Amino acid sequence: MTEHAHKPQTSLLALAYQWLFDPEFKHGFNHTVERCIAFLIVASVFAVLIENTPEIYNSYAGWFHWFDVITVGIFTVEYVMRVATAHLHPDFAGKSMPRLRYALSFYALVDLIAIAPFYFARFVDVDVEMLRVLRIMRLARMFKLSRQIIPAWREFQELNQGRTFRAKVFALLEPTGHSGRLHAYLDNFIVFWVALSIFCVIFESVASMRALFAVEFHVIDVMAFTIFTIEYIARVYSAPENPKYHHRMARWAHIRSGPAIIDLLAILPFVLESLLSQHVDLRFLRVFRLVRMLKLTRYTSALETLYKVVQREWQVIFASVFVMMLLVVLTASLGFLLEHEAQPDKFENIPQSIYWAIITLASVGYGDISPITPMGRALTVVLALVGIGIFAIPAGLLASAFTDQLRIDRDAFKQRLMLAFEDGMLNGAERELIIAEAERLHLSHEEVTRLTNEARAEFAAKEAENHTHANGLVLDAKAHPALAAAQFKLLVDQLSLIAQATGEDALRKSLAHIKTDSQAELDVLAIVAKRHL
Repeated sequence: MTEHAHKPQTSLLALAYQWLFDPEFKHGFNHTVERCIAFLIVASVFAVLIENTPEIYNSYAGWFHWFDVITVGIFTVEYVMRVATAHLHPDFAGKSMPRLRYALSFYALVDLIAIAPFYFARFVDVDVEMLRVLRIMRLARMFKLSRQIIPAWREFQELNQGRTFRAKVFALLEPTGHSGRLHAYLDNFIVFWVALSIFCVIFESVASMRALFAVEFHVIDVMAFTIFTIEYIARVYSAPENPKYHHRMARWAHIRSGPAIIDLLAILPFVLESLLSQHVDLRFLRVFRLVRMLKLTRYTSALETLYKVVQREWQVIFASVFVMMLLVVLTASLGFLLEHEAQPDKFENIPQSIYWAIITLASVGYGDISPITPMGRALTVVLALVGIGIFAIPAGLLASAFTDQLRIDRDAFKQRLMLAFEDGMLNGAERELIIAEAERLHLSHEEVTRLTNEARAEFAAKEAENHTHANGLVLDAKAHPALAAAQFKLLVDQLSLIAQATGEDALRKSLAHIKTDSQAELDVLAIVAKRHL
């Protein structure tokens, strides 16, 4: 009875491990669990930092407490489940005392340290200083991210064995096919600091927030500047590894490129503020730091796709913009003629009327300038109705062209896959190019799999069609027996002519030297020889 009762428990643990922690199980939630845990780690670290601000913590102490309780509860459940299913983990399966071995491993100790301060403060009497130390120790939850980073680092080392340090740096910064997950983590890290620095610049303009977090804003700005500077230097250093630069001045070509100029502008305001703040009022440079938002364009293909759309459809877009400008000028002129006498202060001249025409055509209508004459109001009604269609033309063109460009990019990716399948298999270089292209287009794993299957099916169909054309017409003997017999006779006559021209002995020797099994060909040759005799 005991052994029979133990089986359902083992089955439940196996299912829990498979669905929650097994990265090889495609239908499981391992990636979702990892992302949620990573989000909670970052959020809890921010909560610990904000708790050091009494003005905020005192007002929302209850919210901070319950957030800490929920976070620790989730981390505790994760820790217990990982220990309970340790015997199913590949690194501990088959070993003696697998749960104890896992509990003493690096990852398990990190998970334990992340929750230990909470329980220690609840069940042990501590003084104020010790409680403050325990709160600070909660920052150790950041080390839980090592569960994703360390395996990604090992994968990166395996993928880049034998490559130079410069090539490894380039693989970290750009998708190369051998960058692995570590490249994605680094991209997310930089995107996080871009978003955080922008967030700080925006809230630093609020006097009350600046008074509370002046030190924190400065520290974050210094750290963001350091990270962006290291990134800029690393990109310049690894520029010769970029396939786009085939000449000797690769670094200079990179420095002059658009993304590199954006990277430089992202760090330049901090340098100018530090060097010239004592002599010149450079407070406007703090707002200029918002140019860091342009760094995000490197991590999405949307801007590149939009550039292709504008480049391809510029004639149509120019025509629609020309019609809009023509209508704006004509409308402003009519508005000036109809309303100038009634409102000389608002419709003083045509340039001022252009402002009214634009906001009317755009169907915005702020109300600061509006006609009061009957003809002027009638013109406004017509303009408002016309503006809905006129301003919708460029939007519709861009939306349609944008969708079309996405389809073109995916078709080009499928064509690249078909070219890679020409030799029957994907080699390492072709696989790296395909992975890099998929990362550039930001295709999901499901989309890549679907396009790969479609390319393989189309290539197989094309090969079958070529094989059919190469072998001539093939008829169904049951459906067309007479035509099939005539075709067979024609083929035999052709083989007989080949045997006569080449010679039976020479043809047999040639067939014997073929590496594949040629017994069938020899049998056919014997039949043709008998027919010839």
